[in-house]
Amino acid sequence: MTATDPRRAVETVWRMESARIVAALARLVRDVGLAEELAQDALVIALEQWPMTGVPDHPGSWLMATAKHRAIDALRRQGRYREKLELLGRATPDADDPDLAAAMDDYVGDDLLRLVFTTCHPVLSTESRVALTLRLLGGLTTEEIARAYLVSESTVGQRITRAKRTLADKRIPIELPPPAEAAQRLASVLEVIYLIFNEGYAATAGDDWMRPALCEEALRLGRILATLAPAEPEVHGLMALMELQASRTAARTAPDGTPILLQDQDRRRWDRLLIRRGLAALARAEGAYGPYVLQASIAACHARAARVEDTDWRRIAALYEVLTHVSPSPVVDLNRAVAVGHAHGPARGLEIVESLNLPGYALLPAVRGDLLAKLGRAAEARREFERAAAMTQNARERALFEARAAALR
Repeated sequence: MTATDPRRAVETVWRMESARIVAALARLVRDVGLAEELAQDALVIALEQWPMTGVPDHPGSWLMATAKHRAIDALRRQGRYREKLELLGRATPDADDPDLAAAMDDYVGDDLLRLVFTTCHPVLSTESRVALTLRLLGGLTTEEIARAYLVSESTVGQRITRAKRTLADKRIPIELPPPAEAAQRLASVLEVIYLIFNEGYAATAGDDWMRPALCEEALRLGRILATLAPAEPEVHGLMALMELQASRTAARTAPDGTPILLQDQDRRRWDRLLIRRGLAALARAEGAYGPYVLQASIAACHARAARVEDTDWRRIAALYEVLTHVSPSPVVDLNRAVAVGHAHGPARGLEIVESLNLPGYALLPAVRGDLLAKLGRAAEARREFERAAAMTQNARERALFEARAAALR
């Protein structure tokens, strides 16, 4: 074993186990910020000891046990040791047992679910929810989150600090929401996971068309949630949607990073395993008609079409029509316009687009330009693509729109 192996092992185990450790500690100390600090303490101890002593046989359990010892010290300092000792120690008579975490296995699922619902609590701003979720459940560092979202580390750090302080100040309990609040809170959780995925799938700014690492984190978080909440159709709907969209990743860019639009992709490069997983998740949500299930059904239409000519655009347009009633928004209407344009002609699609108001949203003029081009109105289409290029903050997307405009000159 080389000298660098223990450090790499610490980093790997931390990415895999940190959410589980923080979740267990949060249940004990009733404070998300303190729980993360205790877990970080355990990480620092591992970084100090493992290079000298070697990686333990059960590194995850070692980190959990060390973190819980830190929790005992913290509770003692707070004068709440006796109150928590029974909870912490029952069924764990030997507090020095490196497999201390095994005694908590019955609680791990609930602990993680509590942490998910806490980090995604609606009392936090959307940006804070995303940052805190990636930090505590994704195991990402502040630097990694900042790099993914093209903001400064100090901005991310402030969002995370503010989120922890808000949870503490508002006395948000680290528990599953009561039944009356469950649907609203679950919607917030799903929104955060999908926001993370979408930023990875189509980056809003920067030089890259995609950020696959964020897609992978969202998929990982979604799979955890699907395991913890197997009876929720929308959880499976979100998983189906992400798996099906992620299946196109390899085909979405040329070797030089240039974006490739859906209709031009080599579908042989789509990941068949992810498609099978997505369709299986969609089947588990069968009979439900929530927004994620409907979007997954639309993605499934594309996944099932071996060629772009085989796409069932009439079904996609009909699904978008239902989605406009279930989850109305101008962006849904814009996507419906694209589907209607394919299914019933570009003039019909343009009618929908002309009724929309999405200030600063680059895809609105881009879709309008595409429909105008299909109608033979090249000069108008060129101006729309130029407008879209001026609006977007993503360099790859800007180049794509500029190329579309140039082709119409």
